[in-house]
Amino acid sequence: MTAPRRIRRAARILLLDEAERLLLFRFAPDGRRAFWCGVGGECDPGEDFAQAAVRELFEETGLQVPHCGPEIARRADDYLTLEGEPITSDERFFRVITTTFTPDTRGHTPLEQAMIRDHRWFTRAELAAWHEPIFPVNILELLDLEVQA
Repeated sequence: MTAPRRIRRAARILLLDEAERLLLFRFAPDGRRAFWCGVGGECDPGEDFAQAAVRELFEETGLQVPHCGPEIARRADDYLTLEGEPITSDERFFRVITTTFTPDTRGHTPLEQAMIRDHRWFTRAELAAWHEPIFPVNILELLDLEVQA
């Protein structure tokens, strides 16, 4: 019998600049195709999603904000983490608007330092036509969501 997958709680930030471009990082793990995804990561023990969003935003970009705004979406999926662990994700999405800046990556974990090869601010047209995978695959739909009451 297969062991149940661990539930991995994670905060995701849709970080947009003044031109409505989305910041994504390019991950290039050994033995897997490179892919792009946004800011965010697993909640620490005892941390709620909103707290994790603020912390992850700072750790991954150097941008410090008092809060990441209201949750705009939830998503669950089964996948393998970069470390190869099969998990069921419980992801919450937050939208943050800022001015364009170059991310400060000094707060990246050793795994992120080993895997992340680039960053880029994407327009919607670029997201729709990009030649490498972007996760989550419904990123354009998430960008169009209004804040839920």
